[in-house]
Amino acid sequence: MIEDELAGMAVFAAVAEAKSLREAGERLGVSGSAVSQALRQLEGRLGVALVQRTTRSLHLTAAGERLHSTVRVALTDIRVAAAAVRELGANPRGTIRLLVAPAAERFLSGEVVAGFLAEFPEIRLDLHLTYEPVDIVAKGYDAGVRPGDVVDLDMIGVSLSEEIRVSVVGSLSYFARHPKPKHPRELVDHPCINWHPTAESPPFRWEFRENGRDFSVNVVSRILSNDPELNLRLARAGLGLTLTEATDAALGEGMVKVLENFTKPYPGFYLYYPQRRHVSPALRALIDYLRRQKRK
Repeated sequence: MIEDELAGMAVFAAVAEAKSLREAGERLGVSGSAVSQALRQLEGRLGVALVQRTTRSLHLTAAGERLHSTVRVALTDIRVAAAAVRELGANPRGTIRLLVAPAAERFLSGEVVAGFLAEFPEIRLDLHLTYEPVDIVAKGYDAGVRPGDVVDLDMIGVSLSEEIRVSVVGSLSYFARHPKPKHPRELVDHPCINWHPTAESPPFRWEFRENGRDFSVNVVSRILSNDPELNLRLARAGLGLTLTEATDAALGEGMVKVLENFTKPYPGFYLYYPQRRHVSPALRALIDYLRRQKRK
């Protein structure tokens, strides 16, 4: 009976995530009809409908939504624990799924990733880059990489970088037409190229520090995007001022930093993962490797 319940829950979770009996079957390596039968049996045992099916769509019922919110975390923990047991006594292996803020990508690229994969040839990395706020547990990620100030308090964080300093920058061509701001509050008189993580998010408020006190400026967002690299390219074209973490070398010629006396540091980037989840040997290998790299 217990085995039937666990198998039924696994099938239900696959259906809830795939929103399709056929796709759920492909994930589980069984036919769509077998998935349908297992789902009907689970609904019979529970005495409640979990999904609503039509010829073209599949949706969870209220009971299905409630069950899925509980089951998905438990099943993920079971899979991670089973993988860890299989890997005992063996080299770390398997896939690490990471949710990465694009600005943090430089800490997981080039020599860092090449060195890690060379040291652990049986580990694969699945990297998804986005600024959107995502529940890594609900979406099945092993860990994430984000600035420390946006990592949830119930996560374990591993520091990857020192503090971050952002600069207000504009091009020489822009300042040929506009005076340089002497104080952050003068930014309201400049067209600014601003950032937000999602289309639904408000524009970023530019933060500064003066005489030990922090304050923010609600700049005029002449251009708004979710891509800081695009914003920097637009600033190079003379379209306005923008915030950037780019170094002087990365900025290149023709770009000018302003208001440097008012900029403030931000927490660096962290790799983070849930406190209560068992850490797989593969993720543990990555954590230890990144810590060694930072100490160099």
